[in-house]
Amino acid sequence: MEGIGMSYMLNLWRQTLDEVDESVWLRTELSVLILAETGITSLSPEIGRLHKLRTLDLGHNALTSVPDELGDLSGLCDCLYLHDNRLTQLPQTLGRLTRLRYLNIGENQLTALPDAIGGMAELIELRAQHNRLRTLPASIAELGNLRELWLRGNSIECLPSSVGELRELRHLDLRENRLSELPQTLAGLPLLRQIDLRSNRISRLPDWLTQMPSLEKLDLRWNEIDLPQPFLTELENRGCVVLV
Repeated sequence: MEGIGMSYMLNLWRQTLDEVDESVWLRTELSVLILAETGITSLSPEIGRLHKLRTLDLGHNALTSVPDELGDLSGLCDCLYLHDNRLTQLPQTLGRLTRLRYLNIGENQLTALPDAIGGMAELIELRAQHNRLRTLPASIAELGNLRELWLRGNSIECLPSSVGELRELRHLDLRENRLSELPQTLAGLPLLRQIDLRSNRISRLPDWLTQMPSLEKLDLRWNEIDLPQPFLTELENRGCVVLV
């Protein structure tokens, strides 16, 4: 363990572990715990004792689940990495991580996000790329501070209208899904700058896209867009990069 002032970090990155030594859960002063690429397949509920953790990295392992006690990490505010595991679901208790700003759950086997995710009100960036999601919970609307939403490589067929409540959203990555249309509520997002819609099932686009005041880039490649659509020229004339 390395001490940095009053902050403590334990870095076990790439150390091959059959399981995490029980002594780790007694280090209640830890603020950073890195267990990435250790090969662990399970996580002890005792992790819930580490109330001062600010960052937890569990990425690139073989976890099939995480314990409910993950929601007890009340100090977790910087980052939670769960990407590149074998997770099929997430506990509803994650909604108790009300201070967390960055969550990466990409490269798993998730078919849905927990409804309780709306409780993570301080999230600025949510990465859920390359899972098996078909839609998003309506509670996504409660992520009022979200600026970046990464959903590439899922099976999303429709977006809930509640995404129109994400008033701070700047970047929306929907590449490689199954979308054929977009909810009109997106038009009400005042700060949204980039939308990536590559490799979906879109043939026609709504003209309300021109109502989005901050849109700087709209990527429509690898769809079957019926052209011409004059309003795309209108977007380009005002400086938006449109790729078709």
